Amino acid sequence: MSDDVEKTILALGEVLWDLLPDGPRLGGALFNLAARVNRLGDRALMVSRLGRDTLGDEALAAVRSLGLDTALLQRDDVHPTGTVQVSFDDKGIPDYFIVPEVAYDYVQAEAALEEVVTQADCFCFGTLVQRTAGTRETLRQLLARAERCLKVLDINLRKDCYSREIVEYSLGHADLLKLNDEEVRMLDELLAVHAGNPVAFCTAIMGRYRLEHCLVTFGEDGALAISRSGETIYEPGYRVDVVDTLGSGDAFTAGFVHKFLHGATVRQACRFGNALGALVATQAGGTKPVAPEAIARFENDGAERSVLPELERFRVD
Repeated sequence: MSDDVEKTILALGEVLWDLLPDGPRLGGALFNLAARVNRLGDRALMVSRLGRDTLGDEALAAVRSLGLDTALLQRDDVHPTGTVQVSFDDKGIPDYFIVPEVAYDYVQAEAALEEVVTQADCFCFGTLVQRTAGTRETLRQLLARAERCLKVLDINLRKDCYSREIVEYSLGHADLLKLNDEEVRMLDELLAVHAGNPVAFCTAIMGRYRLEHCLVTFGEDGALAISRSGETIYEPGYRVDVVDTLGSGDAFTAGFVHKFLHGATVRQACRFGNALGALVATQAGGTKPVAPEAIARFENDGAERSVLPELERFRVD
């Protein structure tokens, strides 16, 4: 059953400038997610911190231009606005150098923010903003107040920006985990799961933690969704002309969360997120708008699919 009532999604994470070969673009995994959810018709509230500098002013203006509420974007007089140096391999896969000691490392638990989290339908967070004690403590205060909402961990493991302690804390406070196939391998080793494949990993990790759902993306090869109820669904990928993959995984998460909050089944939400992620890969940058009607057309156009043979038995047409 579909629920057309607007949902409120709170996203705590990084708003930063991706310094791409062709120039800077505003990004950050949780910001990309928030921008997508907002575009899909829900109310996304981005929680982050910007430097009181030129890049911060430009970021604030860019966030507003995308139609996002900026009330929970804090300003910092000491630390600069976050930046990331981004390069791409010959397949369009990005590599990152994430500049440390920036404004989003110091998000404060302001009274208005603590009130909003008690009313939100969904609270999304990751691990990057937990790399320093400042924002890590703010996240913990918010999670303690986020009892009624769906808590989504879009884990986004970045080099030198996480620890086993941070990962285990995050997994222990999430209802839904989203990660990619490389992060499955990383966590399989970090947490000594030794599952050997994504299905076994997700099953094992849901046995250790309170997670209700585990989502794994495989780039052009689609996505996997496993639920505590025992449901396992594989949605094949789409063969598209890739411009770059920046923000594609975030778009998948946004599409899934949007549909799921509005009453879609896990299968329906996975299918929608998968299509949105593929469309985002056909354009430059992580926040360029994609109209909802374009997603519907894409899903119905019969594009060639890319199937992982080892997961085909979980495919539901």
